[in-house]
Amino acid sequence: MNKRLLAVLSLGLLSGWTASCADALPQSPVTARGREVVVVYNKKVRESKEIADHYASARGVPDNQVLGFDLSSGEGMSRAEFRDELQRPLAKELSSRKLWRIGSETLPAMSNAPSRTVWKVNESKIRYAVLCYGVPLRIKSDPTLKEPGMENLRPELRRDEAAVDSELTVLPLIEERPPLFSPLRNPVYTATNTGWLHPTNGILLVSRLDGPTPEIARKLVDKAIEAETNSLWGRAYFDIRKPTEPGMQQGDDWIRGAAEMCRQLGFQTHLDEAPGTIPAGFPMSQIAFYAGWYAPDATGPFAQADVEFMPGAFAYHLHSHSAHMIRTNTAWVGPFLIKGVTATMGTVHEPYLAGTPDVAVFASRFIYYRMTFGEAAWAAQPVLSWQTTVVGDPLYRPFGPDPEALHDRLLRENSPLLDWSYLRLVNLNMAVGKSMDEVVLFLEALKPTTRSAVLSEKLGDLYLAQGKPSSAIHAYESALKFQPSAQQKIRLRMVIAEKLTDLGEKEKALEAYRMLLKEAPSYPDRSVIETRMSALSGQTPASQPAQTNQPTL
Repeated sequence: MNKRLLAVLSLGLLSGWTASCADALPQSPVTARGREVVVVYNKKVRESKEIADHYASARGVPDNQVLGFDLSSGEGMSRAEFRDELQRPLAKELSSRKLWRIGSETLPAMSNAPSRTVWKVNESKIRYAVLCYGVPLRIKSDPTLKEPGMENLRPELRRDEAAVDSELTVLPLIEERPPLFSPLRNPVYTATNTGWLHPTNGILLVSRLDGPTPEIARKLVDKAIEAETNSLWGRAYFDIRKPTEPGMQQGDDWIRGAAEMCRQLGFQTHLDEAPGTIPAGFPMSQIAFYAGWYAPDATGPFAQADVEFMPGAFAYHLHSHSAHMIRTNTAWVGPFLIKGVTATMGTVHEPYLAGTPDVAVFASRFIYYRMTFGEAAWAAQPVLSWQTTVVGDPLYRPFGPDPEALHDRLLRENSPLLDWSYLRLVNLNMAVGKSMDEVVLFLEALKPTTRSAVLSEKLGDLYLAQGKPSSAIHAYESALKFQPSAQQKIRLRMVIAEKLTDLGEKEKALEAYRMLLKEAPSYPDRSVIETRMSALSGQTPASQPAQTNQPTL
């Protein structure tokens, strides 16, 4: 019976996942290759050329599509420098090298508008532009700039500063001279067909290999290729804030939508709904996805010395200036990259909420539709020519391999990643309505559970949901024997202590807390644990520390 159950559940995950994704995929090809990329570097920065060459070699970009320009140094450039040093020279090179062709097209008359002729890209061999470390990040405001009709714009949109990346996305429209003030509507926002994400539809998919050091920028493509080989595994964490300010609910909705997408697609997903950002003591382990808001600088678990980002991890924090500078350990994008993130996004100036990435759209396009990072990132942007920068290899596509074939390969190789594949199997089946009893039987019969911290912890979680705390504690204690990660070990010790306390096993609970503090001497919420220990031992601490807002584990 158990073997039969295993076979049924396996089909539920692998066949169902493959079929659903295949049905969702557009008819146009989605496998991006280096020939679709133009790589841009700063001739004045030696490391910029080195990173460009490394990327071109790793992705098979033709030599003719690696372009250097004499650009400003630093992360900011003036509007004139952007226009004269990068925008126009790049457009000229793309045309002269026959990488795209700009021509005229007559748009037919509409009921409320006469016919007109527009100049646009009507043929293109490239879809992506990769900007390498050394290429400026921000376009500064030009106080002397004037445009017809700008006085009709709302005051908060009467601005011309922008992200270099976002401004270059509309390079295919350069001959049309789109307005520089305020954002432009993204014509491919929410697109599901990758064929629409193309210069002939007015968008160039721009991202950058950048970060606090050249080595961090260089490794972004290496980490992307590693994750493409074995897929992206780990846990998904999301942090909403329940805002009361008018017009701010949209941010929560986007993040909640991304969380639900990850849950439905099999990721072990945690949604923090407590006030404030996730506290430092919350044990975030083996992070594959993170999205949250709203703090100016990396805080909580992300400010600690070690953060457990998995190979290929994506992380995004919604804040107006999350990417104002990315070559420092400030704001969010820089710290994310230092801690090991493979792909991220941020904004360089105030974008206002409606002008930030829709992370729910991103998650669905990246995971379910199996788009590349560049495709998913720009399909998630409501506006262009605005404030968003996209950091990472745009060709990164971790969900490209057939899930069933990948699972079989991991099984043949006896890979430790197989545990994550089984975990996703379990979560997918629960998401489509398999009973908890069936899933528990499956895990109990599964040989990897007997040596896996990941699967034993999941079994413990299911026992708790069944109302079996003693069985759960046993499963968690088993997980501790199977080399859990540092943060996973903290979580296991903590939940064991909490459940032992509920069962009235005070001495055992105290021992679990003692082991936590012994194994993690620098645990940031040590005072919270000590207060719990004092309560268990019947002692009153000399001074009661403020309780850290600990989300439910």
